[in-house]
Amino acid sequence: MPAEEEVPSTVERSDAKAQRTWEKTYDSALETYDGDGGRARRTAFASLKHTHEKVGDHWEPKDENGPSDEQAERGSVDTDLPTAGGVDANATKEHLLELARRLDVPGRSTMTKAELVDALQRASDRETARARRD
Repeated sequence: MPAEEEVPSTVERSDAKAQRTWEKTYDSALETYDGDGGRARRTAFASLKHTHEKVGDHWEPKDENGPSDEQAERGSVDTDLPTAGGVDANATKEHLLELARRLDVPGRSTMTKAELVDALQRASDRETARARRD
């Protein structure tokens, strides 16, 4: 199924570059992996995570391109490593704190970097669920 019919709602609410990145990667991966839509989706998200990070219910450009977590650093979408769900776990703690402020994450000032990543992932999941209900 072509990318324009498969674009996730979080990508639809994102900028044009995020949409293009996801769609082009999805279409290419779909062809490469003989129509395996699940693998194409994982590949498209892996590509998107190199240029964007998930903030709430959408994706925003990162200050610096690159892998967002240990899974992305390995370069394979078919491992059992957990991902950070679009949160840029490789960002500075200061950046993560700023995102936590924007998403009104309680207790953020006392959190470790790993705790901030987890809290941001949960906050983004909540925002996405809320946006899908509306």
